[in-house]
Amino acid sequence: MLSRLRYLSAGESHGPRLTAILDGLPAGVPLDPAELDALLARRQRGDGAGGRMKIEHDRVQLSGGWVNGRTTGGPLALSIPNLDWERWRDKDVPAFTRPRPGHADLSGAVKFGHRELRLSLERASARETAMRVAAGGACLCALRALGVEVGGYAVALGAQALDLTPAVDAEAIRARWAAAGASRVACPDPTREDALRAEVREARHARDTVGGVLEVVALGLPAGLGSYTQWDRRLDAKLAFAVLSVPAFKGVEVGAAFTNAGLRGTAVHDPVQRDAAGNLTRPSNRAGGLEGGVTNGMPLVIRAAMKPLSSTLTPLPTVDLADGAPSETVYERSDVCALPRAVPILECMLGLVLLDALLEKVGGDSWDEVSGRVAGLRRCHLDDLPQDGVSWSLGYRE
Repeated sequence: MLSRLRYLSAGESHGPRLTAILDGLPAGVPLDPAELDALLARRQRGDGAGGRMKIEHDRVQLSGGWVNGRTTGGPLALSIPNLDWERWRDKDVPAFTRPRPGHADLSGAVKFGHRELRLSLERASARETAMRVAAGGACLCALRALGVEVGGYAVALGAQALDLTPAVDAEAIRARWAAAGASRVACPDPTREDALRAEVREARHARDTVGGVLEVVALGLPAGLGSYTQWDRRLDAKLAFAVLSVPAFKGVEVGAAFTNAGLRGTAVHDPVQRDAAGNLTRPSNRAGGLEGGVTNGMPLVIRAAMKPLSSTLTPLPTVDLADGAPSETVYERSDVCALPRAVPILECMLGLVLLDALLEKVGGDSWDEVSGRVAGLRRCHLDDLPQDGVSWSLGYRE
């Protein structure tokens, strides 16, 4: 679904390292590995974390496409060592033959013909999202240098739903980001922090797991990214693809799409207004910053639903594939709630798609070319939209 960028990763959950290639970044993009490490640290922080988060201390290693703080235009090579590898490298691994409901254990065995379920779970594990954060973080750095900010927060955790006003005002959105960044559960409303943390504690005590809903917002995006001319060029489709590719995410909406579905059209669509300077603005943002698969200059708002994680301390019924007998699942180390750690993952996935859309729009092989062309993009302003008001005909001949 990407047109200018290419991203590939490799590596297993307990292998020596994770590796990725991000191809298509222009030459000269400012990139500080410390910023990527900070994003990786956010991915490991928060309530509900499992034991793996105490073992790994992720730091990215750049080995290509980057010199003296800037990209070279060549493929960006990134890797993250797995510290847990030292405990696995000489270990005799017991056979894993009882598929866990909700995981790729059984579906992977059917697809690839594995005689050992661990071959599925090692790659299907959310451990690979560390690499997405590192590569997508490089895209966020480029976007930020172009005036585009991306951040996220929780809007629901388990049964606890936050009553947040629609994301319209940039300063209010930044305040949500700041509050969520200081929260153990990515909560943008400090008055609800305790209730969300209690939800995680209760799930842990019940030997269960809990999911929730995240909202990720992009500010400063120019209008005109994406396209309605072909189905696979619509930006909302590309964003949904990126979000649903993240393990455990099963639903996505642009803006308040599911709430809007129960309303009448006149209560949903955002009126167009002109301010004193000639800018075309919207008093509301129910469309979530996208119309016809194209950005409209308003904040881009994506909501995503994360299911409760599939690895539960309470066993679930299954079948032992070694003998066909009814059995119960064997617990594999996991989180109780991964929602807070998923915030930077989704931010970075949006960063990957949005930078790709921006590069598709403006082209350019160097940072100077890209930044200059972004500055010259048309805006939602009357001066950039000359309309002559003259009637015309299609003019087709049969």
